[in-house]
Amino acid sequence: MHTPDYIDFEAITALFREAQLEGRYFLYEYEVYTLLARSGAETPPRANLLVRGARPSDEELAAMPGDKAVLKIVSPTIVHKTEVGGVRIVPKTPDNVRSALRRMLYEVPENYAAWIERHPDAAPLSYRGLSGQGLVAAISRDLKGVLQVQFMPPDSDAFGNELIVGLRRTREFGMVLSAGLGGTDTELYAQRFRKGQAIVAASTALTDGEAFFGLFRQTISYKKLAGLTRGQRRIVGDDQLIECFESFIAMANFYSPENPDAPFVIEELEINPFAFTDYLMVPLDGMCRFSLPASRPVARPVGKIGNLLHPERIGIVGVSATRRNFGRIILDNVLAQGFAPENLTILREGGPDESGVACVPGLAGLPHKLDLLVVAVNAAQVPELVEEVIARDAARAVMLIPGGMGETEESRERAVQVMARIDAAHGQGDGGPVFLGANCMGVVSRPGSYDTWFIPEEKLPRDRDKPYRRAALVSQSGAFMLHRSSQCPELAPAYMISMGNQTDLTLGDMVSYFKDSDEVDVIAVYAEGFNDLDGLAFCRSVREAVLAGKEVVFYKAGRTPEGKSATSGHTASLAGDYMVCESCVRQAGAIVAQNFNQFQDLFLLAETLHGKKIRGNRLAAVSGAGFEAVGMADSIQSDDYAMQLAPFAPETVERIGELLREKRLDKLVSVVNPLDINPSADDEAHARVAAILAEDPGVDAVILGLDPLSPAMHTLADTRVPAFDLGAEGSIAQLLPEVARLSDKPVIGVIDGGRLYDPLRDALMAGGVPVFPVCDRAVAALAQYIQARLYADLLRGGLG
Repeated sequence: MHTPDYIDFEAITALFREAQLEGRYFLYEYEVYTLLARSGAETPPRANLLVRGARPSDEELAAMPGDKAVLKIVSPTIVHKTEVGGVRIVPKTPDNVRSALRRMLYEVPENYAAWIERHPDAAPLSYRGLSGQGLVAAISRDLKGVLQVQFMPPDSDAFGNELIVGLRRTREFGMVLSAGLGGTDTELYAQRFRKGQAIVAASTALTDGEAFFGLFRQTISYKKLAGLTRGQRRIVGDDQLIECFESFIAMANFYSPENPDAPFVIEELEINPFAFTDYLMVPLDGMCRFSLPASRPVARPVGKIGNLLHPERIGIVGVSATRRNFGRIILDNVLAQGFAPENLTILREGGPDESGVACVPGLAGLPHKLDLLVVAVNAAQVPELVEEVIARDAARAVMLIPGGMGETEESRERAVQVMARIDAAHGQGDGGPVFLGANCMGVVSRPGSYDTWFIPEEKLPRDRDKPYRRAALVSQSGAFMLHRSSQCPELAPAYMISMGNQTDLTLGDMVSYFKDSDEVDVIAVYAEGFNDLDGLAFCRSVREAVLAGKEVVFYKAGRTPEGKSATSGHTASLAGDYMVCESCVRQAGAIVAQNFNQFQDLFLLAETLHGKKIRGNRLAAVSGAGFEAVGMADSIQSDDYAMQLAPFAPETVERIGELLREKRLDKLVSVVNPLDINPSADDEAHARVAAILAEDPGVDAVILGLDPLSPAMHTLADTRVPAFDLGAEGSIAQLLPEVARLSDKPVIGVIDGGRLYDPLRDALMAGGVPVFPVCDRAVAALAQYIQARLYADLLRGGLG
């Protein structure tokens, strides 16, 4: 990634070092202006620190250019200066400046003390427990003085003509850049404007100035600054904004926890706002916090995930000889999935097992090293077992099923102990074993011929001979994955992996493995949280998977409104935790779902449509039910996606017209999009219309409502009524899969009917046609899917 040569990193590092020598890990506002000047940013105002207790001369007070002076309180603890009278604009005469200076040094501590007593939970730690004059005195002692700043009048005081730009170091995604509507109402804008309109954010490791500017162009802030709204004129150039973003990104990546040579790490750097004077970007307020870099963790031997997913030898700890416990159910499911019993070992004291699988009393009795050891014992036994596995080098991969590891106060110490021992092993020899879990439901690996879920067959019947698709479902919650499998049997991934607590292996590790897998084209991920910096590793792997031609579907649980997680009230935090996660993952190229239904729908589309061409977002919508045709037209736009109804080519209109005349429907149907072909249309009419539309060069996808209650359609699995029998020759269940197979475009079905029509849904799904229960859900899912596929093509440089 390009680093601008106009940034003086040595001078910026010297600023941080000087502050550190004074025992502080923040910069005062005047130091932030110096930082911006060294970063190549535009036009920091002239500033002069009037130190508390000093006696500035008349010449010093009058030396600043202009007729007015801006005075700002300088304190390590006061964040919102305006609210406590800490910012004043006065005529630039020595008497006026001196008077305002003295007034601020007395009034600001009193105002801030009153504010703290109204908001005690927001008080800085050093002021907790203080009140009255004791609090006022403590605030006064911390005042460094007052900053006299050059007054630079903005070109416009209208709404939206101030810009906020901020960096934040996040625990999961590293350095994040955000930008948007600036000024004192920034928090309100972030909460009230729809997503992506007030504030946009991106990982600095995955973007550059041009790409971030592409995100920023979508905001109201850009439209105002560029003069694209009524009564506005442009007040800043695109090249200025790109240069500003480039500078912030370069600083973020240099002072990043990811940079092994970083002398310091920027925790937060924010300018709120940049104002604009005669095409100059003028910072009017700034803050910066920084820290020392921490040690970097040892890399995990992620290549051993191959042993985990395709083991030749498996051992199981925790199989009871007398009852059907979790270990026994796991053993039954491993065997039922087709794993060779001679390559399976039970680790248990006592005689032979009733299953015929060999037993050994413990790890010491193993005749060979295991590829996978499945641990299904009480959590209290895990630390000692982990220690022995590592010491004996007994397995390449270990699956920790037990819950209660690190989930309660009592078990946290045990979890920390286990993680420390695993990390130590990773730093030696071949890195030791990799561990999946704890609190992990296990893995179903169809290519690996095993199933370690501890759910009995009676509770979750498996169609173990059903063909699987080239997909992997990776879920932090085993229960989420389990319920999707029960509710959506149409999903048929090759791998289903429960991650659990990510004691060792992480979501990022799994995507990193599957991005290079020859077994998988689609990766679906349900996440609840990432380990330190694993969100960034995850996004990098997503980007590489997408560049390799794969698709990634993502859902993040635990979402919060943007801005609710702000810890300091500064903008970099206004890009709240979920917004940052969604922005970074979407930016990497994933298809991001907003709820469980969307996740299922998008995963189904990715599984079934991966091999189809996506050329654009022009939709042909067809139904025999009028409400459904209108409903599809009503659903083509939202805050998150947009499709358009395709104009039909003249040849398409003629071919459909001929078909309608043949079926005697021409007096009832107009050839428009959406196309209501009338309840009298039979199976053949539906299929032929879908085929004609799929051949139209101006159509990119077809959604076909199948009107299952129509007496003209074969939609029932009741052979006693041949006119309705979906198994009859020429039924839609036979015709539509052939249309979908022959077309390289998406062809989607909608069956808006009750459980009576489940056999029809199953037949179409088995034939490769994704089917939805309602039309608006089909349109929304397809629109999101197409939008993500088109963005992925852009990431690949336009190669489809």
